[in-house]
Amino acid sequence: MIALANLINTVISIYIWLLLASVVLSWLVMFNVVNTGNRIVYQIGDFLYRITDPVLRPIRNILPNLGGIDISAIVLILILYFVRDLITEYLIFG
Repeated sequence: MIALANLINTVISIYIWLLLASVVLSWLVMFNVVNTGNRIVYQIGDFLYRITDPVLRPIRNILPNLGGIDISAIVLILILYFVRDLITEYLIFG
């Protein structure tokens, strides 16, 4: 059971890093630091969008409009930390 808890912990940690990379890349594109006309930047951005957006979209629909500020990634990271701790506690101590 500890191996399963470690696997779940690792998968959630990798997804959190992908979320953070997606947020940073969106800021870099928004402030024109990187250009999506570059093929590599476009492919990385597309990959991150396809991985993170299906999970972020329902959270964006629930959250109120904050005037252009998107905190859905923060909410998802908090949820993932909670789920990770809950599953780890259940599998190890359950």
